[in-house]
Amino acid sequence: MNARRHGVRQLRSGWADGPSYITQCPIRPGQSYAYDFRIVGQRGTLWWHAHFSWLRATLYGPLVILPPRGVPYPFPKPDREAPLMLGEWFNADPEAVIKQALRTGGGPNVSDAYTFNGLPGPTYNCSAAAGDAFRLRVRPGRTYMLRLVNAALNDELFFAVANHTLTVVGADASYVKPFAATTLVISPGQTMDVLLAAAASPPAPAFAIVVAPYTNTVGTFDNTTAVAALEYAPQGAAALRSLPAPALPLYNDTGAVANFSAKFRSLASARYPARVPRSVDRRFFFAVGLGADPCRSRVNGTCQGPNGTRFAASMNNVSFTMPKTSLLQAHYQRRYGGVLMANFPAAPPVLFNYTGAPPNNTFVTHGTRVVPLGFNTTVEVVLQDTSILGAESHPVHLHGYDFFVVGQGFGNYDAANDTARYNLVDPVQRNTVSVPTAGWVAIRFIADNPGIWIMHCHLDVHLSWGLAMAWLVNDGPLPNQKLPPPPSDIPKC
Repeated sequence: MNARRHGVRQLRSGWADGPSYITQCPIRPGQSYAYDFRIVGQRGTLWWHAHFSWLRATLYGPLVILPPRGVPYPFPKPDREAPLMLGEWFNADPEAVIKQALRTGGGPNVSDAYTFNGLPGPTYNCSAAAGDAFRLRVRPGRTYMLRLVNAALNDELFFAVANHTLTVVGADASYVKPFAATTLVISPGQTMDVLLAAAASPPAPAFAIVVAPYTNTVGTFDNTTAVAALEYAPQGAAALRSLPAPALPLYNDTGAVANFSAKFRSLASARYPARVPRSVDRRFFFAVGLGADPCRSRVNGTCQGPNGTRFAASMNNVSFTMPKTSLLQAHYQRRYGGVLMANFPAAPPVLFNYTGAPPNNTFVTHGTRVVPLGFNTTVEVVLQDTSILGAESHPVHLHGYDFFVVGQGFGNYDAANDTARYNLVDPVQRNTVSVPTAGWVAIRFIADNPGIWIMHCHLDVHLSWGLAMAWLVNDGPLPNQKLPPPPSDIPKC
């Protein structure tokens, strides 16, 4: 098992990043590994989680990064802060769920509940009678900061509090220009800091806090709603089942998601500037989506993927093959043969109408392929969703870096017209961004952190199917621009 600090920049501390077989070998039972890292230039909410197979289903927690002593928030200080981890519960062993899916080639069984800080709430039979619900106690007229984390394995989530408007002030450990919203959308891997102003004279003693999925998948999904309680006065278990509840968008309301996502802007102030790369050294175009593999390993005479195939996923038609050793250790030792290939394609091998009718051949290729980058290279990546096996949103997470979201839209990316509409003034800075359903998103970052950094879909089922790639960032010329040696206690494969 490995644990990683999701979103931490890990400047020259890639050995502490955590993903199995990328920056380290897994921690074996009975063994330990000390993660040594510094937080530099980040403030707000991040989180940690297991990064091996589906173990993060239940193994996660928040990381709260406070401003330096004596430095105030760039918004009114709340009276209280509360981390709120949004999770996903499986009655079955999540490891057995994904193993069965990979064995049959079909989609995995979906979760049985969504949770608030581990509690499913009154809408599920397992906890309704016992009153096992998260309760946020508030006092009239006070302001509360909710530190939201979507720790769910496979679901983007709508979030709302009945009769209350929320003010978003941070995302992925970066401040944003505050904006009001009655419904939030948060993808797996993302964090969000929001202010909730308790009513001076509340019309009811308690209100429902709800989450429900956002998805455009053509497959099955956990289409349930979880409820927690915002309490001005304590409530019994029976009262929790009839709290005033907010109206959420439909599960597939992509328009509501796009409208919400468009509101995020960096502060871009003197104290918190937005250092957006204005020029680009290398441009990449990644087609992101599902695909298929031939049915070579049959279960009961067939495979359970589309048309008797096996589900797969890819970037630029390359489905990532997880290595058997640590890529970072192989890179440090310059031991590349048989471990990785530095030839990940900068564009899809075949051009097609990405959001239109899919091509006849949807089979993917496989490999542990990376993009090598020189130190301080300025990078732009356009992530383009495809309609292969159904267009859907993909929350893509980049390890080791924050990036600026300079543009996004629907349909096929058009460099001639879309680039001119980029926001290079105050784009939001994130580590996880959702590629819009049947759309695209453009990000920019500076490769100033040497090491090997995986970029992957944070829907774990898609990661299991290979929706990932990695960046190999070479050392710079100065001593403080080089990857240090591995720690003495780093796990062995």
